[in-house]
Amino acid sequence: MASPAPDTSKRTTFFRRSASTLGLWAVVAAALASRMAWAYVGLVAVLTIIATLEYFRMLKAAGVKCFPRFGMLLAVGYSLALYWMLLGAPGAGFAGVPAWFDGFAIFLAVAGPFTLQLRHPIRGLEPFQAVASNLLGFVYIAFLFNFAARIVFAVPGEGEVPGAMVLLWMIAVTKFTDMGAYITGSMIGKHKMIPHVSPGKTWEGFGGAIFFALLAGCGLYALCHDDMAGFATGLHVLGGWPHVIVLSVVLSLLAVVGDLAESVIKRSLGAKDSGNMLPGIGGSLDLIDSLCFTAPVVYFYLEWMRPL
Repeated sequence: MASPAPDTSKRTTFFRRSASTLGLWAVVAAALASRMAWAYVGLVAVLTIIATLEYFRMLKAAGVKCFPRFGMLLAVGYSLALYWMLLGAPGAGFAGVPAWFDGFAIFLAVAGPFTLQLRHPIRGLEPFQAVASNLLGFVYIAFLFNFAARIVFAVPGEGEVPGAMVLLWMIAVTKFTDMGAYITGSMIGKHKMIPHVSPGKTWEGFGGAIFFALLAGCGLYALCHDDMAGFATGLHVLGGWPHVIVLSVVLSLLAVVGDLAESVIKRSLGAKDSGNMLPGIGGSLDLIDSLCFTAPVVYFYLEWMRPL
């Protein structure tokens, strides 16, 4: 009588995950349709704050020493300051953000926990864990994921959100990677990829991830080619088909690494999901883990493609 349970559970998870995915795409589509910069940065801000909160909750639940109040304050302060500068200088890329800004934020992420640790006694590895966990939380989530907000303003052009279609392209390639790995792995996955990190990942799913990423990257580029021509010189921001294909594969590989990176954290802390915000997916950190690795690469690519 108990044998059908796994299939039923897998089917239920699939439907829940599908419903959550459709709901998320609806939110992204609404932000895209608004063509308002605050809608984009607002979405990034909400996901950043919730993911950071989930991260510190996982640390506390696992008994890892950390300074969650300082970590949350730094993540929120950094994000708000970044958005203020970006909204004030659309299309400026790094020019809209002072050169010292990121370095100063990382300095605070290191110096702050060390300063707070001075109030507590030294107990083995506790001080090291406290500083390292706070630094990782800031760099991994608030710093890396906020490159998604920078992409919106990295393409010189008309309107509030000249880089909107590039951001959508990056999200599509990244999330189709996740979806391709899940669908293919669930259907035909047999050979475990990295069972000691993520038992559910298979090599078949990995192949499906790359295929779906290419499908999304090439398909969206073909449909929205003209919407991505943001540079005043006429140079296309994604550089043409060879660039699109290579970049889609690179983002797919990074998305897989990003997903596994969060699996390392969750497995170390004994957590199944970062939260329960999204049925079938988990929390905000489960949603953006792969984007934390792909968004910076797309931003640096745009900076590299920017005409001199």
